[in-house]
Amino acid sequence: MTASTLEMALSYEHAKIRELAEPAHHPDASHPENRHQTDWFYAIAAQHLAAAEDVLLPHVQRLPDGTQMVTRYVGNAKELERSLRILKGRQYGDSRFLDLQHDDLWQHIDRLLGEHERMEATYSRQICEQLESLDVNTLTEDLLEAEEVAPTRAHPASPHTGMAGRLAHRMWRMADNAWDSAEGRVVPIKYHAHPKRDSALSHYLYGTPMHEGTALDKGDRAHPTDASAG
Repeated sequence: MTASTLEMALSYEHAKIRELAEPAHHPDASHPENRHQTDWFYAIAAQHLAAAEDVLLPHVQRLPDGTQMVTRYVGNAKELERSLRILKGRQYGDSRFLDLQHDDLWQHIDRLLGEHERMEATYSRQICEQLESLDVNTLTEDLLEAEEVAPTRAHPASPHTGMAGRLAHRMWRMADNAWDSAEGRVVPIKYHAHPKRDSALSHYLYGTPMHEGTALDKGDRAHPTDASAG
Protein backbone atom coordinates (compact mmCIF):
# COMPACT_ATOMS: atom_id res chain seq x y z
CA MET A 1 0.00 0.00 0.00
CA THR A 2 1.36 3.40 -1.03
CA ALA A 3 2.11 5.77 1.83
CA SER A 4 0.07 8.96 1.96
CA THR A 5 1.59 12.43 1.67
CA LEU A 6 1.06 12.89 5.41
CA GLU A 7 2.90 9.68 6.26
CA MET A 8 5.75 10.60 3.92
CA ALA A 9 5.98 14.10 5.37
CA LEU A 10 6.13 12.78 8.92
CA SER A 11 8.78 10.22 7.98
CA TYR A 12 10.73 13.06 6.40
CA GLU A 13 10.41 15.20 9.52
CA HIS A 14 11.42 12.34 11.81
CA ALA A 15 14.50 11.68 9.69
CA LYS A 16 15.56 15.33 9.76
CA ILE A 17 15.12 15.55 13.54
CA ARG A 18 17.26 12.43 13.96
CA GLU A 19 19.86 13.89 11.60
CA LEU A 20 20.05 17.07 13.67
CA ALA A 21 20.23 15.05 16.88
CA GLU A 22 23.25 13.05 15.77
CA PRO A 23 25.99 15.69 16.34
CA ALA A 24 24.24 16.84 19.52
CA HIS A 25 24.84 13.36 20.99
CA HIS A 26 28.57 13.97 21.19
CA PRO A 27 29.90 14.97 24.63
CA ASP A 28 31.70 17.99 23.16
CA ALA A 29 28.39 19.36 21.83
CA SER A 30 28.09 21.38 25.05
CA HIS A 31 31.20 23.40 24.23
CA PRO A 32 30.25 27.01 23.38
CA GLU A 33 31.50 26.71 19.82
CA ASN A 34 29.31 23.65 19.26
CA ARG A 35 26.12 24.75 21.00
CA HIS A 36 24.43 25.55 17.73
CA GLN A 37 24.20 21.83 16.97
CA THR A 38 21.99 21.18 20.00
CA ASP A 39 20.10 24.44 19.44
CA TRP A 40 19.11 23.34 15.94
CA PHE A 41 17.91 19.95 17.11
CA TYR A 42 16.03 21.39 20.09
CA ALA A 43 14.31 24.12 18.07
CA ILE A 44 13.20 21.85 15.21
CA ALA A 45 11.96 19.17 17.62
CA ALA A 46 10.00 21.74 19.65
CA GLN A 47 8.45 23.22 16.52
CA HIS A 48 7.42 19.81 15.24
CA LEU A 49 5.78 18.83 18.53
CA ALA A 50 3.79 22.06 18.78
CA ALA A 51 2.67 21.93 15.13
CA ALA A 52 1.57 18.30 15.43
CA GLU A 53 -0.45 19.12 18.53
CA ASP A 54 -2.19 21.99 16.74
CA VAL A 55 -2.81 20.26 13.39
CA LEU A 56 -2.87 16.49 13.90
CA LEU A 57 -4.37 15.96 17.33
CA PRO A 58 -7.80 17.41 16.45
CA HIS A 59 -8.06 14.65 13.83
CA VAL A 60 -6.71 12.03 16.22
CA GLN A 61 -9.37 13.03 18.74
CA ARG A 62 -12.08 11.98 16.27
CA LEU A 63 -10.66 8.48 15.79
CA PRO A 64 -11.94 5.47 17.73
CA ASP A 65 -10.22 5.63 21.14
CA GLY A 66 -9.10 9.11 20.10
CA THR A 67 -9.21 10.53 23.62
CA GLN A 68 -6.84 7.86 24.91
CA MET A 69 -4.58 8.30 21.88
CA VAL A 70 -4.32 12.05 22.46
CA THR A 71 -3.58 11.47 26.14
CA ARG A 72 -0.72 9.12 25.27
CA TYR A 73 0.65 11.54 22.70
CA VAL A 74 0.57 14.54 25.03
CA GLY A 75 2.12 12.51 27.83
CA ASN A 76 5.04 11.59 25.60
CA ALA A 77 5.33 15.16 24.28
CA LYS A 78 5.47 16.68 27.77
CA GLU A 79 8.14 14.24 28.91
CA LEU A 80 10.15 14.86 25.75
CA GLU A 81 9.80 18.62 26.21
CA ARG A 82 11.01 18.37 29.80
CA SER A 83 14.02 16.41 28.59
CA LEU A 84 14.74 19.01 25.91
CA ARG A 85 14.70 21.75 28.53
CA ILE A 86 17.13 19.76 30.66
CA LEU A 87 19.36 19.27 27.62
CA LYS A 88 19.44 23.01 26.98
CA GLY A 89 20.00 23.71 30.68
CA ARG A 90 23.06 21.46 30.75
CA GLN A 91 24.33 23.03 27.57
CA TYR A 92 24.12 26.56 28.98
CA GLY A 93 25.49 25.65 32.42
CA ASP A 94 22.34 25.42 34.56
CA SER A 95 23.62 24.07 37.89
CA ARG A 96 20.40 22.11 38.46
CA PHE A 97 21.23 19.73 35.61
CA LEU A 98 25.02 19.53 35.54
CA ASP A 99 25.09 16.36 37.65
CA LEU A 100 23.10 14.48 34.98
CA GLN A 101 25.14 12.23 32.74
CA HIS A 102 25.17 13.25 29.08
CA ASP A 103 24.75 9.70 27.79
CA ASP A 104 21.93 8.90 30.25
CA LEU A 105 20.01 12.00 29.17
CA TRP A 106 20.38 11.17 25.49
CA GLN A 107 19.33 7.58 26.08
CA HIS A 108 16.12 8.93 27.61
CA ILE A 109 15.57 11.40 24.76
CA ASP A 110 16.16 8.74 22.12
CA ARG A 111 13.62 6.44 23.77
CA LEU A 112 11.03 9.21 23.83
CA LEU A 113 11.73 10.10 20.20
CA GLY A 114 11.21 6.48 19.23
CA GLU A 115 7.86 6.39 21.02
CA HIS A 116 6.89 9.69 19.41
CA GLU A 117 7.74 8.44 15.92
CA ARG A 118 5.79 5.23 16.36
CA MET A 119 2.71 7.07 17.61
CA GLU A 120 2.75 9.54 14.74
CA ALA A 121 3.20 6.75 12.20
CA THR A 122 0.21 4.87 13.63
CA TYR A 123 -1.98 7.93 14.10
CA SER A 124 -1.27 9.35 10.63
CA ARG A 125 -2.13 6.04 8.98
CA GLN A 126 -5.47 5.91 10.80
CA ILE A 127 -6.21 9.55 10.00
CA CYS A 128 -5.56 8.94 6.31
CA GLU A 129 -7.95 6.01 6.29
CA GLN A 130 -10.72 8.45 7.27
CA LEU A 131 -9.91 11.27 4.81
CA GLU A 132 -9.99 11.80 1.07
CA SER A 133 -6.59 12.22 -0.57
CA LEU A 134 -7.08 15.94 -1.21
CA ASP A 135 -7.92 16.46 2.45
CA VAL A 136 -4.79 14.54 3.41
CA ASN A 137 -2.70 16.82 1.20
CA THR A 138 -4.26 19.89 2.81
CA LEU A 139 -3.58 18.49 6.27
CA THR A 140 0.04 17.84 5.30
CA GLU A 141 0.45 21.41 4.07
CA ASP A 142 -1.12 22.75 7.25
CA LEU A 143 1.36 20.76 9.35
CA LEU A 144 4.40 22.00 7.43
CA GLU A 145 3.20 25.59 7.60
CA ALA A 146 2.43 25.34 11.31
CA GLU A 147 6.00 24.22 11.99
CA GLU A 148 7.34 27.47 10.57
CA VAL A 149 5.51 29.59 13.14
CA ALA A 150 5.67 27.22 16.12
CA PRO A 151 7.62 27.94 19.33
CA THR A 152 11.36 27.28 19.17
CA ARG A 153 11.50 26.12 22.80
CA ALA A 154 9.73 23.45 24.80
CA HIS A 155 7.00 24.50 27.25
CA PRO A 156 5.84 21.33 29.00
CA ALA A 157 3.74 23.12 31.61
CA SER A 158 1.64 25.04 29.06
CA PRO A 159 -1.61 23.83 27.47
CA HIS A 160 -0.95 21.40 24.63
CA THR A 161 -4.32 20.85 22.98
CA GLY A 162 -7.46 22.71 21.95
CA MET A 163 -7.84 26.43 21.60
CA ALA A 164 -5.82 27.04 24.76
CA GLY A 165 -2.94 25.06 23.30
CA ARG A 166 -3.00 26.92 19.99
CA LEU A 167 -3.07 30.29 21.73
CA ALA A 168 -0.24 29.26 24.04
CA HIS A 169 1.88 28.21 21.07
CA ARG A 170 1.35 31.57 19.35
CA MET A 171 2.27 33.50 22.49
CA TRP A 172 5.31 31.35 23.19
CA ARG A 173 6.60 31.82 19.64
CA MET A 174 6.80 35.58 20.24
CA ALA A 175 8.42 35.11 23.65
CA ASP A 176 10.85 32.51 22.28
CA ASN A 177 11.97 34.85 19.52
CA ALA A 178 12.78 37.51 22.12
CA TRP A 179 14.70 35.11 24.37
CA ASP A 180 16.56 33.54 21.45
CA SER A 181 17.72 36.97 20.37
CA ALA A 182 18.71 37.96 23.91
CA GLU A 183 20.75 34.78 24.40
CA GLY A 184 22.29 34.85 20.95
CA ARG A 185 20.87 31.35 20.51
CA VAL A 186 21.22 30.01 16.99
CA VAL A 187 17.86 28.69 15.84
CA PRO A 188 16.14 28.12 12.50
CA ILE A 189 14.11 31.22 11.67
CA LYS A 190 12.96 30.37 8.14
CA TYR A 191 13.15 27.84 5.34
CA HIS A 192 15.83 28.75 2.86
CA ALA A 193 13.67 26.91 0.33
CA HIS A 194 10.16 25.94 1.18
CA PRO A 195 9.64 22.15 1.35
CA LYS A 196 6.25 22.28 -0.36
CA ARG A 197 7.60 24.21 -3.34
CA ASP A 198 11.17 23.11 -3.90
CA SER A 199 11.87 19.72 -2.39
CA ALA A 200 11.08 16.17 -3.37
CA LEU A 201 8.35 16.32 -0.75
CA SER A 202 6.59 18.95 -2.86
CA HIS A 203 6.44 16.52 -5.76
CA TYR A 204 4.93 13.86 -3.52
CA LEU A 205 2.32 16.39 -2.39
CA TYR A 206 1.34 17.52 -5.87
CA GLY A 207 2.25 14.53 -8.02
CA THR A 208 4.54 16.57 -10.27
CA PRO A 209 7.60 15.06 -11.96
CA MET A 210 11.00 15.51 -10.32
CA HIS A 211 13.89 16.94 -12.30
CA GLU A 212 17.10 14.98 -12.39
CA GLY A 213 19.15 15.52 -9.24
CA THR A 214 16.22 16.35 -6.97
CA ALA A 215 16.78 14.83 -3.53
CA LEU A 216 14.49 14.41 -0.57
CA ASP A 217 16.51 16.75 1.60
CA LYS A 218 16.66 19.61 -0.90
CA GLY A 219 14.49 22.43 0.34
CA ASP A 220 14.32 21.15 3.90
CA ARG A 221 14.78 23.43 6.84
CA ALA A 222 18.33 24.36 6.04
CA HIS A 223 20.90 24.80 8.76
CA PRO A 224 20.76 28.46 9.80
CA THR A 225 23.77 30.69 10.05
CA ASP A 226 22.20 33.56 11.99
CA ALA A 227 20.52 33.82 15.35
CA SER A 228 16.85 34.71 15.55
CA ALA A 229 16.22 38.40 15.08
CA GLY A 230 13.48 38.39 17.71
